[in-house]
Amino acid sequence: MRSEDFSHFLNSISLQPLPVLDTSISLSEYIQIDLSEHNTELLHFNISSSLAWQKYISSYLKKHNKTVAYGGYCEQRNIYKRSDYFNQQNNDDERNIHLGIDLWIKENSKIYTPFDATVHSFKNNLNFGDYGPTIILKHSINKEEFYTLYGHLSLESITELKIGQTFKAGNCIATLGDSSVNGDYAPHLHFQIIKDLEGNFGDYPGVCSKKNLSKFKENCPDPNTILKLNFN
Repeated sequence: MRSEDFSHFLNSISLQPLPVLDTSISLSEYIQIDLSEHNTELLHFNISSSLAWQKYISSYLKKHNKTVAYGGYCEQRNIYKRSDYFNQQNNDDERNIHLGIDLWIKENSKIYTPFDATVHSFKNNLNFGDYGPTIILKHSINKEEFYTLYGHLSLESITELKIGQTFKAGNCIATLGDSSVNGDYAPHLHFQIIKDLEGNFGDYPGVCSKKNLSKFKENCPDPNTILKLNFN
């Protein structure tokens, strides 16, 4: 299925938003946030500090009287420069373009699957700036198979999880971790849709280089096709 067709398929699964956070949080409590290299506010604090990020996100939510800040699909960011895991000698190879949607909300928040699911794999990705505890779910809808990835979770989320375990749409699958376990970030969920895992297990790139962007956009469509966070 071509990327355009796959995005249309995802969008058509439900006319209503399919949340990955608690349904008691209404869409009016979400606000978009720009964390790209073009946001000059990010020049005024240490972007290498998870504590500074947490203060910035909390202040942003308080200022706008919201509960969740979201965004980041295909956003080019400077935060990844702090980590050798993303930063390469050749600028063409530098991984700094985000491939999922981030949902910034307090630690221990519950995470839900939007679809019936089977646990494909899970892993604690320990590189500095990486996902930390991560779950990948497999979905099959109308004979189409695809995957969703949930990163920056709590350790408890994967402690008793089993490959092949099943969940129904709307089941709680995990909780969010804090900076001590989530790759050293302010608490948030990295949510990504993936057509082909390409042999990966418990992990899949959530950030890519500019030269590889077209390939990854093809394989990882905008999660807002199902979240519909701009739904009216």
